Amino acid sequence: MEAAAQEKFETDIIKTSAGNLETTFIGHGTMMFKLGEKVFHIDPWTQLADYTKLPKADLILITHEHMDHLDLKALEILRTEKTAVVCPKICAPQIAGATVMNNGDFKTIKGLEIKAVPAYNIIHKRDNGQPFHPQGQGNGYIISFGDRNVYVAGDTENIPEMKKLKDIDIAFLPMNLPYTMTPEMVADAARAFKPKILYPYHYRETDTSKLVALLKDTKGIEVRIRRMK
Repeated sequence: MEAAAQEKFETDIIKTSAGNLETTFIGHGTMMFKLGEKVFHIDPWTQLADYTKLPKADLILITHEHMDHLDLKALEILRTEKTAVVCPKICAPQIAGATVMNNGDFKTIKGLEIKAVPAYNIIHKRDNGQPFHPQGQGNGYIISFGDRNVYVAGDTENIPEMKKLKDIDIAFLPMNLPYTMTPEMVADAARAFKPKILYPYHYRETDTSKLVALLKDTKGIEVRIRRMK
């Protein structure tokens, strides 16, 4: 993606008890949240944007160690002496000063309540039989922006832990074969934990219309399609 394309990034604004939450959809597994004056980057990747032209981060959340999610160049550009970086243990050796959160951990950082939740594959595996994302290594995150709970799933399938989630207002679920979920898997997960707003993300060439069709008769879930290839 050309850097100039960043001016065309889509944004949504959702009201919360702490003010308007602005989501900028940068692409792939990458997004930026703004709440008031604070800026929160998720898996920033320099192939998608010129980060020298985007706001510095108060907080950066890294889901796992793959290069399209852990980009040290992006971190260098976005970090200041006040920036907090959160990552799972597997990423910590590469990120000086990071706060490690593993599956099940709960912390309050930069005024946000954050819970790290599991993200892994059960079905989709490499040729050697190893899952693309092994259990216990990567994180999804549930972030509370005021009274709104936002779930960024990371690279995962529709795992049992996901289906047990409660009170999720906004969910970002990956739909990128063979590494994460099919539209059917995303629909299955969404029916189980019922987010009020569902954004498929990290979907590359997957046909998002299939997900819309699968959930068209499911009440209480609004599927929103944004440019998140």
